[in-house]
Amino acid sequence: MTALDLSRTAPKCRSALDLIGNTPVLRIDTPLPGPHRGFWAKLEGFAPGGMKARAALSLVQGARSRGELRPGGAIVESTSGTLGIGLVCVGTALGHPVVIVADRELDGMTRALLRAHGARLEIVSEPHPVGGWQRARRERVAELLAELPGAYWPDQYGNPDNPAGYLGMGRELVNQFEHLDAVVCSVGTGGHSAGIAPVLRERWPGIKIVGVDSPGSTVFGHPAAHRLMRGLGSSIHPRNVAYDVFDEVHWIGPAEAADACRRLAAGAFVTGGWSTGAVALVAAWCAEELGSDEVCGVFPDGPHRYWQTVFDDDYIAEHGLVPEARKPSEVDSSGWTRTRAVTDPCPSRAGAGVDCGVCGEDDR
Repeated sequence: MTALDLSRTAPKCRSALDLIGNTPVLRIDTPLPGPHRGFWAKLEGFAPGGMKARAALSLVQGARSRGELRPGGAIVESTSGTLGIGLVCVGTALGHPVVIVADRELDGMTRALLRAHGARLEIVSEPHPVGGWQRARRERVAELLAELPGAYWPDQYGNPDNPAGYLGMGRELVNQFEHLDAVVCSVGTGGHSAGIAPVLRERWPGIKIVGVDSPGSTVFGHPAAHRLMRGLGSSIHPRNVAYDVFDEVHWIGPAEAADACRRLAAGAFVTGGWSTGAVALVAAWCAEELGSDEVCGVFPDGPHRYWQTVFDDDYIAEHGLVPEARKPSEVDSSGWTRTRAVTDPCPSRAGAGVDCGVCGEDDR
């Protein structure tokens, strides 16, 4: 047991922005579900707004510095909830009203939390028939931008300020570890994996970057389907995903992710939502696969928004979330799968000369 160091002085902060970043890492040895070599967790839930507050701060500061967001101007963004909380944190501190465009699958707890922090919520009622919730939300964002003079759309899926906001996380990891063999990241907008990868590879050229996606997500070229999990995956091909940095990608289902979250809560006390459970499961597998405990998984947030889902026994039973004891397969698309063949699936960015039917725009 480590003795508590009472000689350390906690920082004295004048703004919530001063609390963003500089998150701790914690050793995880909890069986997931079986024993493993152990790995490290980057605990982004220890900062206000979670991991995406880093992106929110970078997006807003970048827009302000370029004059795209004027003092007091509104911020309008599409989100499944996670970035929204970060934007409200940053917007409130810098004097910007925030309008969050979400969809009807946003959980009640996150809705209440966003409203409590002062956000205006716009709820999209139906997914786009091709581009899903993301495309439907983006279309509502376009309408709001036309209605609100001076409003700014951060565009978390395509704005390079998003990955730039995670350069600091990369530097923190370099300072926290003498060596890492692999880092495991959930993938939604692609921001944090794209931001930390060049920093880590400059320090450790051979480090593996492992992505974690959700079944039904189109990010890495799988067909779109309904996704129960929020916070990872996408129904479009985000421009911020740096496909070339990934050594491999895993798809983890909601039953396995929820089970991992609950095991973390009981065995390590620190836990989180869908992304955290999925990352923990893959990080434990990577430690065994590589024969190394120098593996770090990025835990994007804490458990607070998931009491009605991941940690609700009735919800788990209602959705039949019973995990299967299996290892990742490269061929079985019905369970935990993985691939080392990672390519950008968007035809418009591949030089095909056509618009992308999934994204609904020409990304060339």
